[in-house]
Amino acid sequence: MNRFVQRWAVFVGLVVVWELLTWFADDTFFPRPSEIVVAAQGLWFSGPAGDLFLTDAVFEHMLPSIGRLLAGWGIAAVLGIAIGVALGRSETGTQYAGPLLTFMRSIPPPLLVPVFLLVFSVGTQMQLATIVFGVLWPILLNSVDGARSVDTTKFETSAVFRIPKPQWVLGVVLPSAAPKIFAGLRVSLSLSLVLMVVSELVGTDNGIGSQLLVAQREFDFPDMWAGIVLLGVLGYALNTVLLAFERKALAWQPKQERTPATVEEKS
Repeated sequence: MNRFVQRWAVFVGLVVVWELLTWFADDTFFPRPSEIVVAAQGLWFSGPAGDLFLTDAVFEHMLPSIGRLLAGWGIAAVLGIAIGVALGRSETGTQYAGPLLTFMRSIPPPLLVPVFLLVFSVGTQMQLATIVFGVLWPILLNSVDGARSVDTTKFETSAVFRIPKPQWVLGVVLPSAAPKIFAGLRVSLSLSLVLMVVSELVGTDNGIGSQLLVAQREFDFPDMWAGIVLLGVLGYALNTVLLAFERKALAWQPKQERTPATVEEKS
């Protein structure tokens, strides 16, 4: 409890410092946090029924963005875990696919936005393709590494008892690889937030990214910063939910086996 209070005390202190510095600087490009809060309330929480009611912007921009983010991340998670576990348990497959994976993951996803525009045209499909391509690699590579790290004793024991392949994968490989898979999922979740914004900057009129672009073009800096703060809040909230699920999913494992989550757990 004390650590929790200390963390938030530091956060509040930084916000106060930000407020004071921007008040003294009086710079149009860097509005005060109090102005950003007022702008955020006007954008998201001042509906026609009064204070603290959601505005139309929540349903037209925020929820579609969150939907794209979660859909793209979910598709990438399914593909990455499935392909990663298959490659991790096949030395031949890893040898042949390794150079291709290295080449593909070296391509910056924003550079492929024009390609996805040509293939899928403007719309949700293009945005999902951008998110899936960008967030697939951390999940896939961590799944490969996790599948390779299955204890030899477990492998030999399952062979002696002639455990069916599907049961062996679900009951032995996936639980053993779970810590590294979750590490990849956390990294990819942060990337999906970034790529969601990038995909909405091109050829779309809804979403948080498009609203940021509109605010920038209209020199509405409080609204622009309100969108930036909203992205930070979304990232924190999604990461907190995933960490809570990870702790429950890996609660049966000894702490030393959950090394990828050590830093997050301490925070």
